[in-house]
Amino acid sequence: MKKYTYLLIVITASLFMASCGSEENNVAADKRPAVKVQVSEVSGSNTNPFLSVSGKIQSVNNADLSTRMMGFVKKAPFNVGDKVSKGQLLVSINNAELQAKSAQVNAGITEATVAFNNAQKDYKRFKNLFEDNSASQKELDDMTARYEMAKARLESAKQMKNEVNAQYAYTNITAPFSGVVTAKSVEEGDMANPGQALISIESPGNFEVMAMVPETEISQIKQGAEVDVLVKSINKTLKGNVSEISTSSKNTGGQYLVKIALDKTDVNILSGMFASVQFPVEKKAATEMVLIPTAAIINNGQLSGVYTVSESNTALLRWLRLGRTFDNQVEVLSGLSADETYIVSADGKLYNGVKIIPSPALPEGKGVNSETNYNN
Repeated sequence: MKKYTYLLIVITASLFMASCGSEENNVAADKRPAVKVQVSEVSGSNTNPFLSVSGKIQSVNNADLSTRMMGFVKKAPFNVGDKVSKGQLLVSINNAELQAKSAQVNAGITEATVAFNNAQKDYKRFKNLFEDNSASQKELDDMTARYEMAKARLESAKQMKNEVNAQYAYTNITAPFSGVVTAKSVEEGDMANPGQALISIESPGNFEVMAMVPETEISQIKQGAEVDVLVKSINKTLKGNVSEISTSSKNTGGQYLVKIALDKTDVNILSGMFASVQFPVEKKAATEMVLIPTAAIINNGQLSGVYTVSESNTALLRWLRLGRTFDNQVEVLSGLSADETYIVSADGKLYNGVKIIPSPALPEGKGVNSETNYNN
């Protein structure tokens, strides 16, 4: 009996201590300071001013030059950044074997020319004899066949010469247009292989943007439409026009390639810069969209959400299904309704259940702080 009484006392004491520890934790939790946050109200929009997609700037005139010949590089005088003129020699490849083949072809042409001249003289002689009834028809036919074969051999030798000359063009790589060297993969003494890009050039000052448009929007993109192109790295907006629209997404991962010709500008832009292209699209009068700033979005893997304010003034992370991006705003398809409130910035870390002190709601899309510290 004493044993059971002792166990009961131990259990009661343990429960009491656990209860005290829990109360202490709750008190400690309650003592955590509230986080000041800036909130904004969501409002619906019946307008759809533009569609924003990512693109990359490239030069209209650009070329990756290669060769069909294998050999060692003899000359490669230009480096990246150098200016070149049309027809200027960029890469020269050792052509000793081609020179030997050219000598053989020249010898063959000489031999074929001599044989053709003799055959032509004999043909004319027998033709005159035949007209004077001094040669038979068979003799004339034999001499005509000999003449035609000599003529064909000479023509074949000349065509071989043209083939060698064409191969010479691949041993001396020249600039197809005036421009600037943008890449170089070989130096003197390196082995050049057929199909290998040896040097790349582009003509500066004339640029275009290559953008990928999803299939849900491609039908709204019109040829010749004027678009805005935001170059994020220099924070400049340029004007352009849709010049090409692909009609197939077979080789582009289900998206359609759209090319935008940029207007002439003094802005210092370079090939390879990323840009955001804003296409004008038709308005959908019967469709109400919910838009919130992209800076307020919380990303966790493939999930996207936003912090909202609960009835007890605590932060509540709500997962969303997002749609299209419009400049610095994103469309919310589900998870957040119009006239609701969400957090756009905070003075401390945010997580589910933390107490917050919301400030007066700002107009939609205003007051976003890029340094907000979120922790989900």
